[in-house]
Amino acid sequence: MIPEPYRLIPGAPDSPVLLHVPHSSRTIPPEVRTELLPDDAALARELDHITDAHTAEIAEAAAGRSGSRAPWRFVNGLSRLVVDPERFPDEREEMLAVGMGAVYTRTTHGEPLRAPDTDPAPLVARFFEPYARSVTEAVADRIAATGRAVVVDVHSYPSARLPYELHGEGPRPPVCLGTDAAHTPPWLIAAAERAFGGFGGTAPDTPFAGTYIPLAYYGDPRVTGLMIEIRRDLYMTEPGGEPHDGLDALATALAALVDAIDAHHRD
Repeated sequence: MIPEPYRLIPGAPDSPVLLHVPHSSRTIPPEVRTELLPDDAALARELDHITDAHTAEIAEAAAGRSGSRAPWRFVNGLSRLVVDPERFPDEREEMLAVGMGAVYTRTTHGEPLRAPDTDPAPLVARFFEPYARSVTEAVADRIAATGRAVVVDVHSYPSARLPYELHGEGPRPPVCLGTDAAHTPPWLIAAAERAFGGFGGTAPDTPFAGTYIPLAYYGDPRVTGLMIEIRRDLYMTEPGGEPHDGLDALATALAALVDAIDAHHRD
């Protein structure tokens, strides 16, 4: 059975919010697995470190708890070890410096993942480009329906820095808020600070910065966005373990953010 590469899960027809969950899956198609160098045990360890485990569950629970306008969700069904849909697929991507562009050739610990001469083009054409088109279409649909789109990027990150992190020397707050100067207005940051304020604090753009906006809409004032990076010890056993009670509380906080966005656009 061919795994589903991604899913768009409808919310309320008049909701502008799209919860984007790009890194929650561990699924690797068999034909992609054959080109990965680690043995099964090593690959499982890498998936423990690189996967934003249970973030799809957090988004699903948040959607169920939001108010009258449930958000839409766009969920990646494949591991980021297949392709990472949030990287640039070319030389603009700074993570190429550690072998982690759109198609990774190195692991989180700098070990070989694919052959260094791997041609990324086939995987980009098969997986990255259709994904990017589909997210763009989902944003376009929200604009057509509501006049705007708010992309909330749902991620998690480890409590201890991993070797691949280019900017991991700063604080590791309970919740990192990734922003973009062109697309993250102050009201959206304030709403997230209120929603996630009960977990010990938030901080902007540390240890990860920015947020995902489809390139076709970069600079378009109808599209706003924010990245939510949840430190994993808040809701799960690291690395790659089961969730604990923190997941429920974080889902409630994410629902509160969705409701605040909804209220802002109703005013």
